[in-house]
Amino acid sequence: MNDFLAWWQHLPSQMNPVFFTIGPVTIRWYGTMYIVAFTIVYLLSRYRIATEKLKFDKSFPGDALTWAMAGVLLGGRIGYVLFYGFHDFLANPIGSFLPIASSNGSCRFSGISGMSYHGALIGVVIALFIFTRKSRSGFFETVDLFIPAVPLGYTFGRLGNFINGELYGRITTSAIGMYFPLAPGTELRFPSQLFEALFEGIVLFVLLWSIRKKTPWTGFISGLYLFGYGFVRFFIEFFREPDAQLGFVFFSFSMGQVLCFLMMAAGIAILLVTRLSSLRK
Repeated sequence: MNDFLAWWQHLPSQMNPVFFTIGPVTIRWYGTMYIVAFTIVYLLSRYRIATEKLKFDKSFPGDALTWAMAGVLLGGRIGYVLFYGFHDFLANPIGSFLPIASSNGSCRFSGISGMSYHGALIGVVIALFIFTRKSRSGFFETVDLFIPAVPLGYTFGRLGNFINGELYGRITTSAIGMYFPLAPGTELRFPSQLFEALFEGIVLFVLLWSIRKKTPWTGFISGLYLFGYGFVRFFIEFFREPDAQLGFVFFSFSMGQVLCFLMMAAGIAILLVTRLSSLRK
């Protein structure tokens, strides 16, 4: 038991965030998890179209998810800069977005770190809104197609955070805690990434996937996802270390909790609006 506990608590320091390297090209687990996530959503959406006789053709998921991927990358990065790094943005607007660093008169590729889930969500909404207008498909019909699979894909994103050793939890004396090399100090911390992978990912996936054929109106499952994710994430934030550059932004609430409260409100609004719309039809 003691051996297992020691393995568990020191697991973050045993993980390599690099998946593999070929010459000058380095593939990291975090980026790979994004590919896995989109692949899962794509395959499950294709499965739904094939087995549930939905009105979409087979090429629709790939076309829509191409737009969604652009929304995730752009929205996630812009959201992070605006929500969590606005001070750095004001100091260096261009450098906040460009993956280039300069030193000693030379430039090098430095990569871009920092992605916001809420920013990515806004990016996806905008991207899919534009896509559905161009393709003349219903917005909520499109979102409802993908939503039941999204939490399972999201699970892998949080596992990528865990492998990176980032977004670690608050200090704890519980045996479930882990030592994260990137965290300040040497105290045990909650593995909040795994909490999120479980509750925001697997649990929410099981719920939404089980009711996907029984939704009472179009937009119901989209609103339920927004509220459900915001609700679960709000409470998990009590175990997650607030961003060092922000701390608590509203009383004892983190920026993530403030955004989750807005997300829950948006979910309720969507449920009400889409319900009223369904009654008028």
